[in-house]
Amino acid sequence: MADADTLRRLALAQPGATEVVHFDRAAFRARVIFAVLAPDGTTATLKFTPEEQAFRCAMLPAAFAPTPDAWGRQGWTRAILAALSEDELAAAVAVAWQTAQARPARKPRKRA
Repeated sequence: MADADTLRRLALAQPGATEVVHFDRAAFRARVIFAVLAPDGTTATLKFTPEEQAFRCAMLPAAFAPTPDAWGRQGWTRAILAALSEDELAAAVAVAWQTAQARPARKPRKRA
């Protein structure tokens, strides 16, 4: 059974990953954010492609679900940590990291 500490350890083990504050949450980024830990530490949001999201949600419906918003349609997926083994979470975090690396980084906003 995975938990917040497991997610943090696995996320920070990804090449170039750092922990940053994202609103009221801990987020993990390597170029861009690939995982976000909920404030209560029981769930996380992971960045998948829509195809990977569909696969994971079909394979482990008790553990994964699309976030219920436009972000979910882009692949952001809620993971219930207690419903995942450490190996399942490790695989999901690795895929989220890979997905984030494949995406072009957003351009910085120009300030007036």
